[in-house]
Amino acid sequence: MSKIIFDSGISLDGFFAGDNRSPKNPMGGVSGQIHSWMFNQKAFWEYLGFEGGKEDGLDGKFIRETIERTGAFIMGKRMFEEGEIVWPNDLYKADVYVLTHEKREPWVQDGTTTFYFINDGIESALDKARQSAKGKDIRIQGGANTIQQFLNAGLVDEFFIHIAPVFLGSGIRLFDGIYKDKYDIQIEEVIPSDLTTHLRYKLTKR
Repeated sequence: MSKIIFDSGISLDGFFAGDNRSPKNPMGGVSGQIHSWMFNQKAFWEYLGFEGGKEDGLDGKFIRETIERTGAFIMGKRMFEEGEIVWPNDLYKADVYVLTHEKREPWVQDGTTTFYFINDGIESALDKARQSAKGKDIRIQGGANTIQQFLNAGLVDEFFIHIAPVFLGSGIRLFDGIYKDKYDIQIEEVIPSDLTTHLRYKLTKR
């Protein structure tokens, strides 16, 4: 049965993205600081369809395992707009459901990625993603506001956080506005690494 998960990098002071996000400034320009551990791994570049990365270690194993368990994605319009012009074709290799008020026909890419544009809320996106996932997990890709909506609706089963050893000082916090009494939270795994600390949490709705 599908789990609802998210997998996000943050700074040591809790920021998911920087200030002034736009398609010309994805993630507010802080991706290199938060995600350096990922860019260092061959597994990440393999996923994009390119050669790259200096290492193929435990971090890379984590990337491959997360990719393998994911059967569908949900994301917000803002994240989609930041990535649409730069993402390689067939990046996600699965159905992606974009939460938006814009009415738009599905974007069918060469390969196995299709973007669907959902106008009637997170529950509708989740129902459609469950059908696409075929028992694999559904990953709430971002941005922070979209993740917060799913958390506050009590829909998340598990999440992974990768804490980069950097202070950003300002930006968009991942856990702003979260209902603090929605879940019982259990630490499932802590994996140290040179460039980040991986944390996996299990959530049980109260």
